Amino acid sequence: MNQLWVWSTAIQTTSLLMIAVFFVVLGRTVRFAEVRIWIWAWVANLYALLVTAEFWYFQEPIGGFVRASYMGGKSAFVLLLVLGAWALKRPGLRQVSTRYLSAGLLLYAAVCAALPLAVEQVGVIQHAAMGSVLVLGGVLLKAPPRGLGWLRAGLFIRGALALVEAAAYGSTQFPAGALAPGLAARVPAFLSAHSSIDSGVEWLVALGCVIAVSEKVQRELRQANEDLLAAQADLRRLADRDPLTALANRRALPEALRAVQPGGALLLFFDLDGFKQINDQLGHHVGDLCLKRFADALRECFRPSDVVVRYAGDEFVVVAPGLHEAGVAERLARLDGLLKPKDGTPEIRFSVGSAPLDPGGQPEAALKAADEAMYAVRASRRS
Repeated sequence: MNQLWVWSTAIQTTSLLMIAVFFVVLGRTVRFAEVRIWIWAWVANLYALLVTAEFWYFQEPIGGFVRASYMGGKSAFVLLLVLGAWALKRPGLRQVSTRYLSAGLLLYAAVCAALPLAVEQVGVIQHAAMGSVLVLGGVLLKAPPRGLGWLRAGLFIRGALALVEAAAYGSTQFPAGALAPGLAARVPAFLSAHSSIDSGVEWLVALGCVIAVSEKVQRELRQANEDLLAAQADLRRLADRDPLTALANRRALPEALRAVQPGGALLLFFDLDGFKQINDQLGHHVGDLCLKRFADALRECFRPSDVVVRYAGDEFVVVAPGLHEAGVAERLARLDGLLKPKDGTPEIRFSVGSAPLDPGGQPEAALKAADEAMYAVRASRRS
């Protein structure tokens, strides 16, 4: 059985060394608090096993240092493992203070060092404690976020195995003949080989940790992408919005025209009359107020489905799908009535031309036709 134990412990030591090194490397690239916690967890587990291996190799009497190192290291492993998982489940939640956790572990190790416990008693106490903490940790991870399923399964299986190991160590304390002969023969073999079994399950736990971290990275990347898209949309809205009138600006007009092109629309091109004189005689502040009043009047006179655009300076365009020439006169009369002198601004006069954008027609040609119609109206008025 001793050779079996040596072989089993060598497997677990090599396995834990690989896992600990992997998490150290992972921590240099994925700088999550959970990964830092898990690094210390696996290092503590490796330390506990190395102390145990040294004890068995030299066949020394189990002393206070060995008990404290093994039981403290194993306890640190399971506690930090669960704390790291809980940090993934409840990000931002205040964790147990490092100072309090260290003090608790040192006190536990000191008590273990002081008690005259035999190897079997250490096995019962420590594995029972580990199993209880790991199973409780698995229970606490039963809800979202996604990605904790493998880690939760690993905690449950490792916790159940620890409880079985506690029972196996406890069975060695029974009087001879208390166990069935077959079971009594298998317990020593199981205790000699359980380190290699632990290795396989601990790889499952490590895999669960990696999958959980990977899911968190993916969630953060998705969130960052969504935030970036939202920021781009906000910037696009700002870029397509006139800051003075809050109307869509000229940049937004091509998209509006493409949207109505399949079904057609009526385009109206507005230009304010005498706007330069308003700026020159009354100042640009009054001119800005006139532009705002005109924009508000356009919004009030046309439908919510119509697109009102400040095209340039004192020029405005309305894209009105489904609006026919017969309905334009009523809206223009109402618009004219809203533009009488008000709040220190003069009466606002305008010229307007319209042109249909036929279904499937050319938006640029229709817009040019509306512009030319507006100039024709202004010219005829002047003459």
